[in-house]
Amino acid sequence: MKQEQNNGLQQKKRFGILGGSFNPIHNGHLFIAQRVLEDLELDQVIFIPNRVSPHKKEAQMTAPYHRGIMTEIATLDNPCFHVSPMELYRSGPSYSVETVQQLMMENPQDTDFFFIAGTDVLMDLDTWRGYGELLSLVTFVIVSRAGFNSEGLDKKIQYFVDHFQGKIIKLTIPLLEISSTDIRNRLKSGKGISYWVPSGVEAYIRKHGLYQE
Repeated sequence: MKQEQNNGLQQKKRFGILGGSFNPIHNGHLFIAQRVLEDLELDQVIFIPNRVSPHKKEAQMTAPYHRGIMTEIATLDNPCFHVSPMELYRSGPSYSVETVQQLMMENPQDTDFFFIAGTDVLMDLDTWRGYGELLSLVTFVIVSRAGFNSEGLDKKIQYFVDHFQGKIIKLTIPLLEISSTDIRNRLKSGKGISYWVPSGVEAYIRKHGLYQE
């Protein structure tokens, strides 16, 4: 973790949060995390695989420990990437506001948190539990691809700024057209996934026969 000094005073830490089912984690997740890390000059990005998402129903959700291990493997060679298993240990659905509250208790008080998400997340944010409090705790980093029609997104951002004093940053970066669903479908049909996921993750999937009927 880098230690920066400014006139003899240590600067506040800046931690990114990237949550998801990671079923499995893929190169698109890693690319987004690295770009946000660089563009916002974060100290680290914390990957948080969830056990049960209240927002997503997966027909084929691999066991939590498999998804946790694959996330560890994928981030192992980047010293600025860290994995937190906190949501994997919860018995029920994981709510982001509770996760952020726990992170704030576990880290120094002078840490700023940046919640990394796609445009679809922000559009549905007002259906989340405790979304108003979540907006007060973190800065949302909304990642979209170039050419995305942002009129509806801009209106949503303004709504959260006006009503909740939300801190929201919109980043436009080239997104890799990779999804966990596509990877699972390729594995089911016997196709390769090289360059879709890190080689260590592919080896783990093959070893344990994951996503293959």
